[in-house]
Amino acid sequence: MWFWLLRRVLLGPVVRWFTRPRVVGLDRFPAAGPVVVAANHRAEIDSLVLSLVLPRRPRFLAKAEYYAGTGLRGRVERWLCTVTGQIPVDRSGGSAASASLVAAERLLRSGGVWAIYPEGTRSPDGRLHRGHTGVVRVARAVPGAVVLPVGLLGTEAVDPPAGRGWRRGQVTVVVGAPVDVRHGEVREATDRLMAAIGELTGQQPLDRYVPRRAA
Repeated sequence: MWFWLLRRVLLGPVVRWFTRPRVVGLDRFPAAGPVVVAANHRAEIDSLVLSLVLPRRPRFLAKAEYYAGTGLRGRVERWLCTVTGQIPVDRSGGSAASASLVAAERLLRSGGVWAIYPEGTRSPDGRLHRGHTGVVRVARAVPGAVVLPVGLLGTEAVDPPAGRGWRRGQVTVVVGAPVDVRHGEVREATDRLMAAIGELTGQQPLDRYVPRRAA
């Protein structure tokens, strides 16, 4: 209930006013069944934009820090993540991160929509960095899961990384054709998925991960 109230009444109209979203390829989005939304990541507002324009409720892997913040901002972030059903992820790696992927798999098995940024965090330089393989490993574990590459364009102008507050602009969301990630090596399938995202965004590909310090 809270998600749809936020989308339609409390927060969605504000996000729509700032972003004036244009959506291409929405007819490719399945009406039912498990869906993986794999998108590029340019700004903090990306998740709000996807939550606004996608026809079904997406759930994201949210930094565990969002659940442990203090002060007014910390309480607001924790409340938003909780009421929208986000999946906390410990980005220190190891078994903690694996537990989040298990939760994502559980979500897909229930027929939900999992939205993921394969780069792991926002691109610090505008280029499309190497994707982590978790998205493919989870998708392969769930029969019938549809993997959709999605391109976000213009969000970094609305929500610049060094800026204070949002600026009004034009955001385009492009939903690409499903990518078959069930064949080939996991690394090769991940690279194919990232290439499909790059075709939608026109970003320069970079064959290395986003540095940890840029997260």
